[in-house]
Amino acid sequence: MELRPPAVRALLEHLQRLPGVGPRTAQRLAEHLLTIDPGELDSFAAVLAGLRDSVGLCSNCCLLTEDDPCPVCADPGRDRSLILVVEEPTTAWAVEATGEYRGLYHALLGHLSPLHGVGPDDLTIDRLEARCRSGEIQEVILATDPTVEGETTALYISRRLQPLGIAVSRPASGIPVGGEVAAVDRVTLAQALQLRRKV
Repeated sequence: MELRPPAVRALLEHLQRLPGVGPRTAQRLAEHLLTIDPGELDSFAAVLAGLRDSVGLCSNCCLLTEDDPCPVCADPGRDRSLILVVEEPTTAWAVEATGEYRGLYHALLGHLSPLHGVGPDDLTIDRLEARCRSGEIQEVILATDPTVEGETTALYISRRLQPLGIAVSRPASGIPVGGEVAAVDRVTLAQALQLRRKV
C-alpha cells in the first residue's frame, strides 16, 4: 500500500529531476519542506514562482540577470578589451568569486555536441563574433570546460575569430581534463586565468 499522499509523490518526482538529487535526497528535502514553518514555505514558493519572471539573460553577454544589461556589462570600470567565454552563465559566478578577473563575459549557453544535435547555430557564437567585430575587443579567453565537447567548441570559436586578428587564449593547466570550470577551487581558477596560453 502506498502511504505517501499524491501531492508528496508529485513533489518527490519533481525533486528527483533536479541535477544530483536521487530518491534519498529527494525524500529528505520533501520531509524538510513538510515540516518547516508555513510562512517560510510560502516565502520559498514565492521565490520559485517569481524566478522565471525576474531572472533572464543579458541581451549582450547572456549572463543571468534581473537587469538588462547585466551589472558586468553596465560597469564602466570593467576592462572592455577582454572577454571571457564560458559555456554556462553560472560559470561566471565561480570566476567572479576569484576576484582576479575584471573583463567582460560571454556565455555560450552550452557546447558543440553533434551527437546530441547541438551545432553552432544553437549557441551564441554569432553574437560573440559580432561583439568581437566592434573593434573594442583585443583578447578572448575561451574558458570552455576541458572535455572533448569543450575543446571542440574552443577550437571552433578560435577558428571563427582568427580572421579578426584578436588574441585568443585558453586558461592554463590546473583545471582537470574532463572537469568543469565552475567546480575548480578559487585559487586554481585564478592561477589558470593569469597563466592562460594562446590558442
